[in-house]
Amino acid sequence: MLEVRELTKIYEGGVLALDRVSFEVPKGQFLAVIGLSGSGKSTLLRCINRLVDPTSGKIIWDGYDITAASQDEMRHVRRKIGMVFQHFNLVARSSVLTNVLAGRLGYVNPFWSLINRFSRADVEKALGELERVGIRDKAMVRADELSGGQQQRVGIARAMMQEPQMILADEPVASLDPVLAHSIMQYLEQVNKEGVTVLCSLHFLDLVHRYANRVIALNQGKLVFDGLPTEIDDEKFKEIYGREAERVG
Repeated sequence: MLEVRELTKIYEGGVLALDRVSFEVPKGQFLAVIGLSGSGKSTLLRCINRLVDPTSGKIIWDGYDITAASQDEMRHVRRKIGMVFQHFNLVARSSVLTNVLAGRLGYVNPFWSLINRFSRADVEKALGELERVGIRDKAMVRADELSGGQQQRVGIARAMMQEPQMILADEPVASLDPVLAHSIMQYLEQVNKEGVTVLCSLHFLDLVHRYANRVIALNQGKLVFDGLPTEIDDEKFKEIYGREAERVG
C-alpha cells in the first residue's frame, strides 16, 4: 500500500507544484496520473522516490515513511522502486547490457559497480529481461544506436532488474508514435499482471482507458479527480484540462 498524505512541493521562487495532494494506491494496482503539462505529474512521481524532496506532507509505503528516510535509507528503498523516464535516461555510449545491469547497482558492492563487474547470475538476468522486451539481440549494441522505442524497452528492462515492487513511469510514451506507445504500455501491463504496482503519468486518454484500472488527475498541483477512467465525462474532462479543451474521439 502506498499512501500519499497532504503532499506539497514548492520550488525555489515560490512555484507551487503540488498542493496538499492525498491518495492511496493498493498493492498491484495500475494507476494512471493525468493532467496538463506543468500540472505536477512528474513532481508527484519524483517525490515518491525522493528524486525530488517534498516541502511538506508524508509518503508512506508499506508502513515505512519515505519522507523521513535518510539518503542511505533511501538507497535501500529505491531498490524496490523502479523508474522509467520519458527521455529514457540511458548512458548513450554504453552497451544496452551495461545499461540494463545498472538496475542492479543498489544490490552490488559500489566498488565492483564502478568497473562494471557483475555476477554471472546478474548478467543472465539482464539478458532475460532483454528477452522479455524483445531486444536480447541488441545486448552489445550502444544505447544511442537504438530507436526511441527500443531505448524505452531498455529502460523497462533496467527497472525490472531491481526486482521492483512498484514502478513509477514518468510519461514513458510521450515521445513515441502510437504503435510504439502501445508496445511499451503492453510491457508495463504485463509487469503489473505479475504483481508489480504501476504508477504511470500519461497524456492520452485512450491509453488511460486501455491500460489503467484507476486514474487520478492533477490541475495546477491540486488533485481534481480520483476514480475509474470511464468516469471521466465531458464535464470532468474540462475540469481537468480546462474549459477550452476539446476531447478527440
